[in-house]
Amino acid sequence: MTTVKTEVATFAGGCFWCMVKPFDEMPGIVSVISGYTGGKSINPVYEEIKKGDSGHYEAVQIEFDPELFPYTRLLELYWPQIDPTDDGGQFFDRGSQYRTAIFYHNDQQRKLAESSRKELEESGRFKKPIVTEILPAMIFYPAEDYHQAFYKKNPEKYKQERVESGRDAHIKEYWGAEYTK
Repeated sequence: MTTVKTEVATFAGGCFWCMVKPFDEMPGIVSVISGYTGGKSINPVYEEIKKGDSGHYEAVQIEFDPELFPYTRLLELYWPQIDPTDDGGQFFDRGSQYRTAIFYHNDQQRKLAESSRKELEESGRFKKPIVTEILPAMIFYPAEDYHQAFYKKNPEKYKQERVESGRDAHIKEYWGAEYTK
């Protein structure tokens, strides 16, 4: 029996509800968990996070098989899901808990993330500077059960959130309709 060696990637991209589906159910993706990282409190809960003063980011943690879905492919999927020029939140979700960041788990991830960000900066795709930070991974706390796989449990609310927030319009404008999910 062969054991699959998986890795973990952590991305903050605003509302974590909208960050699960683009990665979920792809070949080589083992799991995508919504949660909180980067803050000062231990075992935070949503009510604490939504106030915006805990220092946590809403984020997703992805377990993946790098042989089937390399980290570079995760980065290629990550950038179109966010507005990397907005340091005050994402779309209509405002506050520090909705900032964007790539949390690297090893030096290779850091190098690949930095290279990916540089490539995006040099592409000319955005007029404003890229502000998405690349930070060392911190403790990740899974969010409450009702936040997990939200797009499956509440498909209509999920679609409404993406449209009303401006996320889908932004993605379509800068990346093309194939990235809207």
